[in-house]
Amino acid sequence: MKKYLLLLLFVCSSVFAQHDIDINSLNWLPDSHSFWVNKSNTIEVYDVDKLDKHATILTQQQLSESGFNGEIEDLVWNTNKTKVLLYTNSKKVWRANTKGDYWFFDLATGKGKQLGKNLDASSLMFAKFSGDSENVAYVSNHNIYLENIKTGKITPLTTDGTDKIINGTFDWVYEEELAARDGFRWSPDGKSIAFWRVDASETKFHFMINNTDSLYPVVVPVEYPKAGEKPSSVKIGVIDIASLQTNWLNIPGEPDNNYLVRMKWLTNQSVMVIQLNRNQNQVAFYNCDTKSGAAKVIYKEESAAWIDVFDISSGQYDGFPCHFVENGKSFLWSSDADGWMHIYKISSDGKSKELITTANFDAYFQAYNDKTKTIYFKASPTDATQRYLYETNLNSKKTKKVTPDLFDGTNEYSFSTDAMYAKHTNSNINRDYNTRLIALAGHKKILPQEADSFQAPQRDYTMEKFKVTTVDGIEMDGIMAKPLDFDPSKKYPVFFYVYGEPMASVANDEPYFYPFIGRVIPEGYIGIAMDNRGTPVMKGTKWRKSIYKNIGIINTRDQAMAAKEILKWKFVDSDRIAVHGWSGGGAVTLNLMFQYPDIYKTGIAISAVTDQHFYDNIYTERYMGIPSENEATYIQASPVTHAKNLKGNLLYIHGTGDDNVHYKNAEVLINELIKYDKMFDLMIYPNRSHNIDEGEGTSKHLLDTFVRFIEKNCPAGGK
Repeated sequence: MKKYLLLLLFVCSSVFAQHDIDINSLNWLPDSHSFWVNKSNTIEVYDVDKLDKHATILTQQQLSESGFNGEIEDLVWNTNKTKVLLYTNSKKVWRANTKGDYWFFDLATGKGKQLGKNLDASSLMFAKFSGDSENVAYVSNHNIYLENIKTGKITPLTTDGTDKIINGTFDWVYEEELAARDGFRWSPDGKSIAFWRVDASETKFHFMINNTDSLYPVVVPVEYPKAGEKPSSVKIGVIDIASLQTNWLNIPGEPDNNYLVRMKWLTNQSVMVIQLNRNQNQVAFYNCDTKSGAAKVIYKEESAAWIDVFDISSGQYDGFPCHFVENGKSFLWSSDADGWMHIYKISSDGKSKELITTANFDAYFQAYNDKTKTIYFKASPTDATQRYLYETNLNSKKTKKVTPDLFDGTNEYSFSTDAMYAKHTNSNINRDYNTRLIALAGHKKILPQEADSFQAPQRDYTMEKFKVTTVDGIEMDGIMAKPLDFDPSKKYPVFFYVYGEPMASVANDEPYFYPFIGRVIPEGYIGIAMDNRGTPVMKGTKWRKSIYKNIGIINTRDQAMAAKEILKWKFVDSDRIAVHGWSGGGAVTLNLMFQYPDIYKTGIAISAVTDQHFYDNIYTERYMGIPSENEATYIQASPVTHAKNLKGNLLYIHGTGDDNVHYKNAEVLINELIKYDKMFDLMIYPNRSHNIDEGEGTSKHLLDTFVRFIEKNCPAGGK
């Protein structure tokens, strides 16, 4: 069926004003450069090559006539783009809204119906079409179901699902630390389904207590393997749809001492499975026969630290980390084994490996155009606070910058699935976000039609970049925010914002400072954010992985030594130095307050890991090693070890419903501070999760608590 069938199928095709398209809301269709937008439950499809026309594929009236009365949250397309699944009434599963209701619509007739009607409301997950579009499979209550589109017959493909036996999705820690949520894949011919099965029977519960929603407390269990505890046992099965029989893949290694992190069908009888060992410093690629279960090693790689199977720096780590090229004969794989993040081409039999990006700077894969053999990657050779798009070619390997120099700063791209077009967003510390639709060839602008007009950020402070070199010879990038009436002849309080761990950077060339601190800067504070060693910035492998087995140690020292240099600046009041961080940044805040009390006089830590032993095994062991092999460092890295040194003003904040960094962290810290008669302020939010944003008035109360404490203990204004 031809690529542009959509333009012929539907009843409502018309000329439109191009500026009516909200570029920010476009969603790319599979295997094309068409996109869809949702205009109040009316779905319109556009082809970038023919933007003078569009197809209205579903209207509010069609939805209403079929009984649909929700809000469209997402669409799932079949291969030919003639049928869709509408996702609605979603509910959160820990971090993301991954369960809800699905409706099927035939775009040729406009008729639709709800799927899984006899299953629990808002319980369906990851629904997707078979290759022949005759069936839809989905997960509900930890089992996988098959529903025939024509007959509506629902067939359970697994039947043993419980809170501990999880089919087609994952336990808490796989979701949180490996971004593994959707746990099954259709074969290309639609005759088989490969799926993950998680056996969490041996994984211990962490119990949270809900004290507010009923007369008696309710216990909320979370399967949570902490550092040093074995992972849940995980294996992959392949269901034959005709016989309903399951074959299990015989992947080497203990199923409860390795991680099966990604999977992809190669042919109708083989899947590639990517496995990490427990320490996450060895990766193995297996080609698995789905009939016999035999697993053959294609490629292996080892590291002295850890191996990333996704790009942490961009947040794009949901999908498969390899991109197949040359009709499946090879795949592209990113590795920083040679000191820089580089892209390699590896033959599908594993017999050859070729370096594609050769320059001495980090290159993070973004997209591949099969027609032109163009590889797009993200890089910033001279300024680690920025991001630019580069390209090379699979054959020539010549590298050139794609982003024009006009777009100085941070550039993010959302690529069409054929990598011919992209949504491009540019910003920097003095330029607000500017989004455009472009053709990647020549970086040619398509929408909006108006000439680019770069706007100043809507803020009441100024921002600038700086560098600081510590006594250890470490050069760190920083972002500084100042009040509009800043006077260099006066002395100002400084409010540091920290994170400092391998999952995020804070010194980014973007237009807005961290909002909580940004709220008080106009009152007479200087805000500063710096990236220490170990943060995921484009400074090479040594920079990023020097924090291995050193979380809480090397990052704490880098931040403190950089702060010491900043205290030498004439406009800085060394008696009014505050620091704040959340989660991992909360742990850094506590370590700074406890280990360097002569620098940091006031601190606000939120939802902090106070003891490294308390956090989950995948994250903690990835960066710290297994506790039994590194116990002394675990102790040294933990804020609770140093709590007795507190001198300044500390506000500690935590939610009792935090399934990520448990409230246990707060109580252990509180006990230690009591033990040494250390005075501090405390704010506990009942049943709030890690983000502390549930419940009426919560966000405002949190901000007001934050502001009032800092204004009281670290007064604003230049002196």
